[in-house]
Amino acid sequence: MKKLLWFLVKLAPVLYMGLIWTLSSFPSDAVVTFNVADTIIKESLHLIEFAILYVLLVLFFLVDGKLTKRINLSIALFACFYGLLDEIHQYFVPSRTSTVIDLIKDVTGVAICYWVVYRGYLLKKNTFGNFLASIEKLFSK
Repeated sequence: MKKLLWFLVKLAPVLYMGLIWTLSSFPSDAVVTFNVADTIIKESLHLIEFAILYVLLVLFFLVDGKLTKRINLSIALFACFYGLLDEIHQYFVPSRTSTVIDLIKDVTGVAICYWVVYRGYLLKKNTFGNFLASIEKLFSK
């Protein structure tokens, strides 16, 4: 069971990146809009979409006990780069837009999660870090 869970943790970032790419390939009007609520939801998704990718990548390294300060920073930069790549991709999709503001939202979500992981797990200053340490310990046995 632990091997299956390990495999799923390793596979999750790749699948999620594919999901991001696929959803970015759809025209923005492919989903029924609900006026203001739809706009708020879509705009707030930028804050969490790449933050989720960052967390999945943290787990990818954490289950092998290989999450260090350098790897953590590399993961954050990679998630931000994928956000940039996604914005470039959207530029070429009909009826989609690519804006610097969207990229800033993507980076902000990653930066917030980076700070929480750095402070909690690597500096051992919050309970989320304890949670991550327990995940690492679960897979180290």
